[in-house]
Amino acid sequence: MKILVLGAGNVGSAAAWDLAKDFEVYVGDVDPKKLEALREFATPLKVNAQDFEALVETMKGFELVVGALPGRFGYTSVKAAIKAGVDMVDVSFMPENPLELRNEAEKAQVTIVFDAGFAPGLSHILMGRIWGELDTLDSGRIWVGGLPKEPKPPLYYRITWSPKDLIEEYTRPARVIRGGAVNAVDPLGETRKITLNGQEFEAFPSDGLRSLLESVRAGTLEEWTLRWPGHLERMKVLRELGFFKEEYLDFTLEVIAPLMDYESPDFSIMLVEGVGSKDREQERISYFLYDEEREGFTSMSRVTGFTAAIIARIVGEGSCVYGVIPPEILGMRPDTFSRIYNEVLERGITLRREESAPSDNS
Repeated sequence: MKILVLGAGNVGSAAAWDLAKDFEVYVGDVDPKKLEALREFATPLKVNAQDFEALVETMKGFELVVGALPGRFGYTSVKAAIKAGVDMVDVSFMPENPLELRNEAEKAQVTIVFDAGFAPGLSHILMGRIWGELDTLDSGRIWVGGLPKEPKPPLYYRITWSPKDLIEEYTRPARVIRGGAVNAVDPLGETRKITLNGQEFEAFPSDGLRSLLESVRAGTLEEWTLRWPGHLERMKVLRELGFFKEEYLDFTLEVIAPLMDYESPDFSIMLVEGVGSKDREQERISYFLYDEEREGFTSMSRVTGFTAAIIARIVGEGSCVYGVIPPEILGMRPDTFSRIYNEVLERGITLRREESAPSDNS
């Protein structure tokens, strides 16, 4: 199978490296230096994602496309794949709703899996499996973070992605389900502390549920992003002082971005848990994930890029229906979930399932 990976950044590189073990892989990007660095395992291809018609023609030469571009290119890339008649797995976290393209994809007889990375992505797959195992889901929560192993003051965070997108996490209302209805909450308005894997973290509600808001029925459904203690209080102060306002944002980025630019190995950690009824008994089902950087890839690029590569293999085998598919649907199918679960383990990522009686504060 001939596969095109769009985007030669950290995530695209990891996905291409994984897929190159079994397929003929090309990587498309506008940056020749990034492309050259991947020549050892993939064929470089200059691609300008802003030229829609050229992108369509390029895609026609492939059997499958993996999208690892910035979010602003995600929706148009999916539209290009549909027009080219080629299946696509995308991790871009596009601001638009790709489900609006469902009819177009079905007519073109192509399969599109969006949000196919870590969170959203694997987080949704795990929640989809919990939803499938329980008769009813009373509450579901995702706790997830990608963090430096060596947090440094004053912000205790290392930036490995867009600083502007980071700030948006603290200003964009987070959509959650509470009382069975969708609500929007202030991300810095209700922070919590949680201990995972023997470490204490701060957590804030983040807007990562996306398609889960429609596909899963629950009394409570929330995503919480993890940070090292001390980081969120500083973000609150900066926001209260007005530094996150659009007119001051460029100045703010110039000041704080260098404070988060330092060398440190990273790790990824996630707990996906659900409490509900099963055979008339209350149960708590959870999945815990942990990973550290290795083999020349950051942990975040591993858990995101490798997940995309696993899903790409499934789509490439033709085992998914035509249309636009949210990742949780893959988790709801026991056979597909088992395949994904085992392949995650094969890549050296810790992932384990636990089942127990719910605690009083679940």
